[in-house]
Amino acid sequence: MEKLDSIIFYNIDKAIRAYRNYAQRQLKINGFTITIDQWLIIKAILENPGITQNEIGDLVFKDNASVTRIIDLLVKSEYVIRTVHSKDRRKTNLKITDLGKEIIQNVQKIVEQNRTIALNGISKEELQIMNNALLKISENTLK
Repeated sequence: MEKLDSIIFYNIDKAIRAYRNYAQRQLKINGFTITIDQWLIIKAILENPGITQNEIGDLVFKDNASVTRIIDLLVKSEYVIRTVHSKDRRKTNLKITDLGKEIIQNVQKIVEQNRTIALNGISKEELQIMNNALLKISENTLK
């Protein structure tokens, strides 16, 4: 019988969880109260003006309830402004505040440091091979 640490999907999940935990600790150590998920959602809104909450969920791999909860926290923290869509009351418009843009810029430095540390000792060629393999796994399973 195969051991857990020989299963590629176990190792992918383990690496992702280890990285997310490390990244969150680094944010906390550096005095930020924002979470990785909050940062991801702000980035998604900034990079995709007019994006819907459903689209955000698809982009950051979160269910609708989680996205709504995170956006509620972002509104409360004054990083995001949420207004009702003028033509469809079921939809909302999301806009990043200046404070939200500032937090993204400040956190970006930590994110880049985290990536550098996590990828230490991995060559560009290895990264390219890994990225290609992960993309193929996604293609194979999204059919």
